[in-house]
Amino acid sequence: MDNIILIVVAAVVGLAIGFAIAKMMEKGKASKTIANAKKEAANIIKEANKEGESIKKDKIFQAKEKFLELKAEHEKVIINKDKKIAEAEKRTRDKESQVSSELAKNKKLNDQYQQKIKEVEYKSDILDKKQSEVDKLHKSQVQQLEVISGLSAEDAKAQLLESLKETAKSDAMAYLQNTLEEAKLTAQQEARKIVVNTIQRIGTEEAVENCVSVFNLESDDVKGRIIGREGRNIRAIEAATGVEIIVDDTPEAIILSCFDSVRREVARLSLHRLVTDGRIHPARIEEVVKKTEKQINEEIAEIGKRTVIDLGIHGLHPELIKAVGRMKYRSSYGQNLLQHSREVAKLCGVMAAELGLNPKLAKRAGLLHDIGKVPMAEVEVETPHAILGMQWAQKFGEKDEVCNAIGAHHDEIEMTTLLSPIVQVCDAISGARPGARRQVLDSYIQRLKDLEDIAFGFNGVQKAYAIQAGRELRVIVESEKVNDDKAAELSFEISQKIQTDMTYPGQVKVTVIRETRSVNVAK
Repeated sequence: MDNIILIVVAAVVGLAIGFAIAKMMEKGKASKTIANAKKEAANIIKEANKEGESIKKDKIFQAKEKFLELKAEHEKVIINKDKKIAEAEKRTRDKESQVSSELAKNKKLNDQYQQKIKEVEYKSDILDKKQSEVDKLHKSQVQQLEVISGLSAEDAKAQLLESLKETAKSDAMAYLQNTLEEAKLTAQQEARKIVVNTIQRIGTEEAVENCVSVFNLESDDVKGRIIGREGRNIRAIEAATGVEIIVDDTPEAIILSCFDSVRREVARLSLHRLVTDGRIHPARIEEVVKKTEKQINEEIAEIGKRTVIDLGIHGLHPELIKAVGRMKYRSSYGQNLLQHSREVAKLCGVMAAELGLNPKLAKRAGLLHDIGKVPMAEVEVETPHAILGMQWAQKFGEKDEVCNAIGAHHDEIEMTTLLSPIVQVCDAISGARPGARRQVLDSYIQRLKDLEDIAFGFNGVQKAYAIQAGRELRVIVESEKVNDDKAAELSFEISQKIQTDMTYPGQVKVTVIRETRSVNVAK
């Protein structure tokens, strides 16, 4: 029992001693750790101080550089401001010197002006005195003449005026007679020259319109679809377009008949759309016709704009531009109205330039001379187209010269300007030009044949061709029968024959061609 107690006591004592030793060892280690931590802290503080000093020096250096930079910029701004101030001062000094010189100059001019006024006043006084003296002398001379002649001044003046009047009247009559004779001799020649030059400088294409259009079909099966059940489709098309549709035995074609080219074109385009689309029934027909009419109206406006731009005409009223566009779908004696009006405008421009008038105004009158043929309403059809066109031109603000030229080109009103006869002549030229209108075409072709027949009436002529619309006859002769001298003689004889036997406008140039060919064959 005692041993156990001793062991327990020994164990307790041992634990106490071990605990004390452990505490002492831990205390020594802790002191050592604290010492190391203090040393490291001192090192960190030292490094931080060094780094802070370095950063401080850098910041101070950067601050100095920024200060120097700002100082330099500030000095530069100050220099620029000083420079501008100096320039402004210089300009001010220059202006002051200029103003001073102007003031001095004005003062000098004012002094000269005052001096001139004094001189003029002095001269005016002298002139007044001299005028009074001259009046006195004239009065005394008139009195002396009245005494000598036995007539008063008024009677003498009346006799003198009467004698001068008779002399002037006789001289004027003689001059007028001479002028009229000279004008009669030269006017017709000059007029012919201007007309011929104008015709030769203008050319145009011909277009013949009629009242019927042929609409081609891919097959005859389409005809039945166009006619529709009991003819309802064809009636709907006729009602919507105002065009008569003729369906006969003609294979793969139907005929559109209408005097109005616009309505005929609307019907043709509408049928093309319907056939292409394949849906043909009354509701669809009305829809397509409305769209086509809108398209045609836009096209008419565009045609009018292009026409006035091509002719160099500006400031035309939009309604007149539309009327010009509608001319494309009108014809006069088979001649397309728009083409005819364009041609008349060009002819008027050329002729006005030849006569020294305003060519642009002449073109304007020539283009608009037939706008009365495209009436905007059916009630206007009863009015002559020249008068109707003049009324439109007046309504839409055209000049009086243009309005008179439009209204007078068929002599329905009196011509008051020089443009009126020019438009009338150019209208006649365009209508009478060979091939322009149906009734002129046959006579034109016959004239060309007669021209060639005259050449064939001479010996040695092999071929003859009338070219340049009958203004040139080209004759090819046989080289064996006609020599060079004979060719020149033949050209003269043919031209004389044409001049005596034919009636033609302008001139006909006769060209005789003699050609020699030698042909061999190598075998």
